[in-house]
Amino acid sequence: MKEEKLNRMKENISDALEIPKDILLDLPKITFIGNLQVNIENHKGIIEYATDNIRVKIKDGILKVTGVDLTIKTIISEEIIISGKIASIDFFS
Repeated sequence: MKEEKLNRMKENISDALEIPKDILLDLPKITFIGNLQVNIENHKGIIEYATDNIRVKIKDGILKVTGVDLTIKTIISEEIIISGKIASIDFFS
């Protein structure tokens, strides 16, 4: 309950000051380039890595990228870039 109230307050501050919510609320920012590449900013690390699926830890759960010939092109503390033929992306809490 307390965390929900804090998140609502942060959202209101974000709206009032026009600060992006992903920064203020520590949320991942996910950008697609067709079905060939996905960029995940503000991640918490790799959980599983295979050519048909990659699972990435995010703030409140897991992001699973499924596809064919998936590779991690770049991984730095702020961003992961995954390429290949992306079939789906699922969120798990």
